[in-house]
Amino acid sequence: MKVRRIRNGLFVPSSAMGLRDRMPKYYVHSEKKPEVGDVVYGRVVRTGQHSSVENVSGRIHNIYDGTRCFFVFGNRYAPDYFEGLVPESYEKRVDMLARSGVVGKVTAQNPAIKDPTKVEIIGYACDQDGRMANTVKACEDVIDVPKRRGRRARMVLVCGTAMNSGKTMAAAACCWALSSMGHKVNACKVTGTASLKDILRMNDAGADKYSDFTELGLPSTYMLPDDRVKRLFDAMDAKYATRTKYWVVELADGVNQRENRMLWSRLKCRRGFTSWCSVPLMPSGRSGD
Repeated sequence: MKVRRIRNGLFVPSSAMGLRDRMPKYYVHSEKKPEVGDVVYGRVVRTGQHSSVENVSGRIHNIYDGTRCFFVFGNRYAPDYFEGLVPESYEKRVDMLARSGVVGKVTAQNPAIKDPTKVEIIGYACDQDGRMANTVKACEDVIDVPKRRGRRARMVLVCGTAMNSGKTMAAAACCWALSSMGHKVNACKVTGTASLKDILRMNDAGADKYSDFTELGLPSTYMLPDDRVKRLFDAMDAKYATRTKYWVVELADGVNQRENRMLWSRLKCRRGFTSWCSVPLMPSGRSGD
């Protein structure tokens, strides 16, 4: 396969956080079956619901028909927007599922929104030797970090009834209240689809260290197997629940969402888990994500 060079100056979408400092400079034409985490070089062919892309610093870039940038294959479940999955075979055109640059094929959508933005795949991103980039595989050594021993932080778990029910507002309020009282607070979002705005808001509210699953190479957690979800939580627990008094954890979407239910038994048995907050559904304007 012939390797071609990608022009300089492309921004890195937040869904590719796992490759932040190692973005490939080449691409290759291939019709291989896409996998979660595969990074592609693509071109916007029709702007729809998403007219912007969030980069790894949280900056929002406007996109237009013809814009070229990196995208990452992933699944998404968002009742206010799309349910989408990684295609089971190669397709030249795919749908943009989230503003973070996650792409796949829409299987269902909220009738109140526009059709998805369409992206044409130019090629799979790769290194000079043709090895294709995948965010999940690049972070395998990170997600398998051994669990640390010693005193654990008290965990404040924030969950809700559905998307846009006020979870991030509640999580940020917890960070603000605890940090204002002089406590050191870390914050994480452990399920959902790549989007920096939630954890950045918690950082603005006083969280010292903050992160989500994209640090571990995952563009989203939807449809992950049970053992992978638990390994994800353990890796974040090991890194962010030490050397701090409180750890604020947000779960995306609702309490009955698949990956959230997988975590319940583990969270309830965790030492230091003393309370949780169930946020009632309330009116909220869509954020454009």
